[in-house]
Amino acid sequence: MSGHSKWSSIKHKKAATDAKRGQAFTKVIKEITVAARGGGGDPTSNARLRTAIASAKAVNMPQDNVTRAIKKGTGELPGVSYEEFTYEGYGPGGAAIILEIMTDNKNRTVADIRHMFSKHNGNLGESGCVAWMFNKKGLIVIDSDKVDEDKLMEIALNAGAEDMQRNEDVFEITTLPEDLESVREAIEKEGIEISLAEVSRIPQATVKLGGKHAEQMLKLMEKLEDHDDVQNVFANFDIPDEVMENIK
Repeated sequence: MSGHSKWSSIKHKKAATDAKRGQAFTKVIKEITVAARGGGGDPTSNARLRTAIASAKAVNMPQDNVTRAIKKGTGELPGVSYEEFTYEGYGPGGAAIILEIMTDNKNRTVADIRHMFSKHNGNLGESGCVAWMFNKKGLIVIDSDKVDEDKLMEIALNAGAEDMQRNEDVFEITTLPEDLESVREAIEKEGIEISLAEVSRIPQATVKLGGKHAEQMLKLMEKLEDHDDVQNVFANFDIPDEVMENIK
C-alpha cells in the first residue's frame, strides 16, 4: 500500500460513515471559503473553487452549505479567517509526511500536530525537509467497476492527462495541477462517476514499512486526518498488502 494513492482511497471510504461525513463537510467548507476569498465567488473563473465545489458534491454536501461557505469567503456573510500553512515531518520508519493546514489559530494547531507526531514515533521537521521528495500532481481516482479501462484512458489522455494506472480496484489518473479541472470535467461529461479528484503530492520514491512501524504509521495518519485543521496529509510510505491484512 503506497502512501499517496491508497490513502486517498481509504479516506474516501472512511468519509462514507456519518461521523466522517461531518468531518469531511468541515474540511470542504474551509476549502470553499478560502478559495472564494482568494479568487472570488464565481466558480467559472475560479478553478480552485470549482474543485472545492466538486469535492462538496462528492461528499453529498447540501447546496445551501456550499452557498454559505462561498458567501463567507467573499465577505457577504461573516465568517472565520483561515490561514494556510504546510508542515513537514517524518513518521515511523523514516517515512516522509506533508500536511496542508487551514487554521484560525496557528499556535494551537502546531502544538497539536507536534504532539501527534511525538506520540506515534515521528517528529515534526523544518520547512523544506521533505517537500523535495514529492511532485505536485492532479489525482483522479475512479472505481474500476464503473468504466471500461480503454474508454477511460482515451478520454483522460485526450483531455490532457499525463498517465493512468490500475491499482487494485481503482483507476488512478495523474495530471499537471493546472489540468486537473479540465480532465475531471471531460470524464464527468461522459457520465463517469469520480471517487476522488484533488491536487495531490505524489512521492518520487517510497519507504517500505512493516511490523510495528506500519501499524504506528497508519495510526498517525488517521490521527492527523481526524484533526479539523488538517486539510490534506501526504506520505511516501509503502506497506505490503500482506502486512495490511495483519493490521486489519
